[in-house]
Amino acid sequence: MSSAVPEGNVASRLSFVDRYLAVWILAAMALGLGLGRLVPGLGDALAEVTVTGVSLPIALGLLVMMYPVLAKVRYDRLDTVTRDRRLLVPSLLLNWIVGPALMFALAWLFLPDLPAYRTGLIIVGLARCIAMVIIWNDLACGHREAAAVLVALNSVFQVIAFSALGWFYLSALPGWLGLQQTGLDVSVWEIARSVLIFLGVPLAAGYLTRRIGEKTKGRAWYEAELIPRIGPFALYGLLFTIVVLFALQGDAITSQPLDVARIALPLLVYFAVMWAGSMALGRAVGLDHSRATTLAFTAAGNNFELAIAVAIATFGATSGQALAGVVGPLIEVPVLIGLVYVALYARRYFTAPAVPAPQEDPAHV
Repeated sequence: MSSAVPEGNVASRLSFVDRYLAVWILAAMALGLGLGRLVPGLGDALAEVTVTGVSLPIALGLLVMMYPVLAKVRYDRLDTVTRDRRLLVPSLLLNWIVGPALMFALAWLFLPDLPAYRTGLIIVGLARCIAMVIIWNDLACGHREAAAVLVALNSVFQVIAFSALGWFYLSALPGWLGLQQTGLDVSVWEIARSVLIFLGVPLAAGYLTRRIGEKTKGRAWYEAELIPRIGPFALYGLLFTIVVLFALQGDAITSQPLDVARIALPLLVYFAVMWAGSMALGRAVGLDHSRATTLAFTAAGNNFELAIAVAIATFGATSGQALAGVVGPLIEVPVLIGLVYVALYARRYFTAPAVPAPQEDPAHV
């Protein structure tokens, strides 16, 4: 995957794989939907073995997808990100106040007569990004170390706040507003286990790979030789995950197109508002393009694997809540890959940093 910031014509400067990534993703979605529709019992077979409520093939795809990107992170630079309050404070506000509130409002606005789908959407809004957003950020030339820090913060807050926010948005707030209430029974341990598996495992693997690789072979070898070898597996894992994900719900999606369309509308509005608003906020507070891009994608993305796991565990695999969770990535994947190109184009509207970062000798360990 390309990591250099392209100049001029963005599309022409991307690699062949990156340039047509939307095509590969749409093809993977179509393949998954076709398999789920045409192969009897495939969805049941894929869902038979699960990890924290998520199909084992999906779990493996997510781990393969995230490992190469996390292996690229320069962990020795993380302290410069944690000191950047212009990035951290807006990120926490957008992820844990604005995002859930916006999804709650959109779910009630667009689905007042469909409580199961509405509840599923609210759960998606509560599950903040920890996985695929790393891929989108990397493709859009976002700040890799900043993305790692923000994803880690989201993971911590997810363990602490998910259950409380679920109670607030599905029970307390609707009751105060005179709206229909819904319960959400999910333990902190279930959330923590999901976060530890889908973030902790690839994060530890990526960190150890860089630490051991640089120590034994040097940074120049690590960046020039190892990273190009393992980098493509992020795309392979992403495409595999999408195929399996849509194969699991292919029959439900293709047999209920009107329901899918109604669920899709508030999601489209949500992704557009969150991403554009976050990008504009980043520019307004003085972030450079790479950090503003990271802020936008980490605010707009959602942890669909956790949302699906919670919906299935609480309401059942064939529930409307689970279908709403699956429609989430159906809309999120093509929308956010489109926003990758928008982010690259928007680079011209950001002022370059006044003092460029010093270039480090790649041979230095």
